[in-house]
Amino acid sequence: MKSPALITVAASVLLCSCASIIGKSDYPLNIASTPSTAHFTIKDKSGTVIHAGTTPEVVTLKSSAGYFTAARYDITFEKDGFTPKTYSVTAGLDGWYFGNILFGGLIGMLIVDPLTGAMYKLPKGVDVPLDAKPQASIDRSLRIIALDEVPASLRSALVRLN
Repeated sequence: MKSPALITVAASVLLCSCASIIGKSDYPLNIASTPSTAHFTIKDKSGTVIHAGTTPEVVTLKSSAGYFTAARYDITFEKDGFTPKTYSVTAGLDGWYFGNILFGGLIGMLIVDPLTGAMYKLPKGVDVPLDAKPQASIDRSLRIIALDEVPASLRSALVRLN
């Protein structure tokens, strides 16, 4: 009869998965902008707003959007005097996922890591530079016109210079 310890070790080896053990499926994402204090909104792949805040902030996001599907987020930054900007963040494969070749086997590679989302990872953060809105040019030229060219509605506001 086989020992319970041997069965436990064998089951652990067969059911484990490298990325699920070493990695994780939720990642803190440091969100920053230059200049800071910009308002940001995070939307998932479906366009649903999942978080809104002000830079700088750390937000925890899932690295997976489903079985064998990496998460993608669109972060829109807005600040008065600056052009709104949208930045996309997409999860990439975690290198530990390939450790399944040695340790997790097919169960880890095809079931555990894809189901838990641990096969993907997100970057540590984003720092988005915002562009200042162009200022409207003001016409500062001097034009001399005859009194009869001034509209009648504006003549009462004229000031005589001596």
